[in-house]
Amino acid sequence: MEIRDLTSDDLDAVLDSRRRAFGPLSGDSARTWRELVSPMLPEGRYLGAFDGTRLLGAARINPYVQWWHGRPQPMGGVAGVTVAPEDRGRGVGRALMEAVIERCAVLGQAVSALYPATTPLYRSVGYEHAGVFQRITVPTEALRTVGDPGGAVKLRRMGLSDAAELVALIARVHAASRASGPLCMDERTWRLWLEDDDDFCYLAEDGFVVYRWRNGDIEVDNLVAGSEATARTLWSMVGSASSVAKSVTACVGPDDPMLWMLRERSKDEVAHTRWMFRLVDLPAAVEARGFPAGVSVEVPVEVTDSHRPGNTGEWLLRVDGGSGTATRLDAARGEGSRLSIGGMSALFAGVSTATLRRAGLLAGGSPEADDALDSAFGCAAYMIDYF
Repeated sequence: MEIRDLTSDDLDAVLDSRRRAFGPLSGDSARTWRELVSPMLPEGRYLGAFDGTRLLGAARINPYVQWWHGRPQPMGGVAGVTVAPEDRGRGVGRALMEAVIERCAVLGQAVSALYPATTPLYRSVGYEHAGVFQRITVPTEALRTVGDPGGAVKLRRMGLSDAAELVALIARVHAASRASGPLCMDERTWRLWLEDDDDFCYLAEDGFVVYRWRNGDIEVDNLVAGSEATARTLWSMVGSASSVAKSVTACVGPDDPMLWMLRERSKDEVAHTRWMFRLVDLPAAVEARGFPAGVSVEVPVEVTDSHRPGNTGEWLLRVDGGSGTATRLDAARGEGSRLSIGGMSALFAGVSTATLRRAGLLAGGSPEADDALDSAFGCAAYMIDYF
């Protein structure tokens, strides 16, 4: 088996493998897929496993930016992982993912995330469950009544030429809200999505919404707002369709302000999809991450990573003034908290030390060290984009 970069000549075989793995695509969807992936080929973001000239499987690394406590860092969003049905169970997927992790490092992406079709494969190469992709359904009428009483927020329709402004807006809002987990696509990808005639896209000075009609109701794909007034304006605009659409299903974070704006709220109709996360370069990821400004801690940890030996060893984690570092300890102490790279990745993504201990992902250390780690890394990580 050989793993190499895919070229445009391989796309028909990749598309066939994708159909067999995830079901058929319409003609329009297939064309959009080609437009999405073709620019990634010369960038080394699409890998294939081959037996001679026959494609066994493929995996793509999307170029995303992800925010952690309001600070952005490049993230490799792994998608399109497929293995031909007749070649499953032969280690193709694992070999592909090992190559993907190494390629993320080459591309300068210190962290990586994915939505798993199966947990064991990705866990075996160091990914662990981290955050949530949440879809909530609310009555359209409930949104209609959350409007901004001042009515000062102006909206306009958004098009291809707004991609750069949109990317900058997303960065400002996620930084200001100290968000953990959400991502942003690059301008190239946003232009592709903004071209979709079935989506309705509106832009404000500090927010935007992308929504569509689906079976007589409304789906909100993205809604990001940097202020109460903009949030109320965008949500109430979606709710203005209440005479036709009975419900709105929206991708939102678990603490989206909209949930506190509703006049009536007793039960939430929620669907969760979990995503997995991996540290590719431990010290680079910690240095790029944001932390609470009021936290100052120093904790030794011991990490094991059989796929990226550079992450293995004893580290001193320091957090102070909103920034963090991971410094290798030359002299082994054997007294720190012990985690696999999966456990360390989950901790980085805000999973509590109590959960990690009870799941067998954290050992050693002390209650004081656990409290320090929770105060530094604790967050409710989420995404509002599925890839």
